[in-house]
Amino acid sequence: MDDFLPTLPVLLAFSLAAILLAITPGPDMTLFLGRTLAQGRAAGIATLLGTSMGTVVHTVLAVAGISALLAASPTGFWVLKIVGVLYLLWLAFQAIVNKSTFALEVSVKPARSLKRNFAMGLGVNLLNPKVVIFYMTFLPQFVTASDPNAWKIMMFLGLFFSVFTFPPMAAVIFAADKVAATLKARPGISRAIDYLFGTVFAAFAIKIFTTEGR
Repeated sequence: MDDFLPTLPVLLAFSLAAILLAITPGPDMTLFLGRTLAQGRAAGIATLLGTSMGTVVHTVLAVAGISALLAASPTGFWVLKIVGVLYLLWLAFQAIVNKSTFALEVSVKPARSLKRNFAMGLGVNLLNPKVVIFYMTFLPQFVTASDPNAWKIMMFLGLFFSVFTFPPMAAVIFAADKVAATLKARPGISRAIDYLFGTVFAAFAIKIFTTEGR
C-alpha cells in the first residue's frame, strides 16, 4: 500500500532541497511577487498556483521519461544519475559565483484577470528549459535502478514538492511588500541563501556520487 513512499532519510533530504529551492530568489519568485505588488495578493496566489501546476506537469513528464529509460536501460539510468550529480554541482557553483536572479519590476500595465495570471505562471514554468532539465536530473537522485517502485517514489516526491513548497511561497506573497523591500535593500540575505543552497547541493551531489561509485 505504501510502496510509493520514500524512506524517512530520503524524504528529509528531499524536503531540505525543496525548501532551499523555494526560498532562493529566482524567476518564479520574481514573477509572483511582481504580480502581487502590481495587482494584489489574489493575483500573486493565482500566479503561484500556475507555477505550481507547472511543476506537477513537469513531474508527470519527467517520471514518464525516466521510467521509460529505466525499463530500456538500467545503465542509461545510472548515466542519467551521474549527469544529475554534475548538474547539481553546476547549480551549486552558479549559486555561489553568481547572484540570485531578482530584478523585480512592478508592471503598470492594465490589471490581468486571475485566469490570465494563472496562465502566465503556468506558461513561464512550463516553457523554462532549466526546469525541464532540473526535474529530469533531480528526481532520479532519490531512487535506485533496482527499486521496482522507483517511478512511484519519484512521482510522490515530485507532487510532494508542489504541495510542500506552496505554503512558504504563499507566506512570501502575504508579506510581499516586506520581502521585496528586504531583498532589494539587503542583498546580503540573498547571497546567504545562495551560499547555503550551493553548500548543501554540493555536499548532496558528492554524497550521491560516492554512493553510486561503490
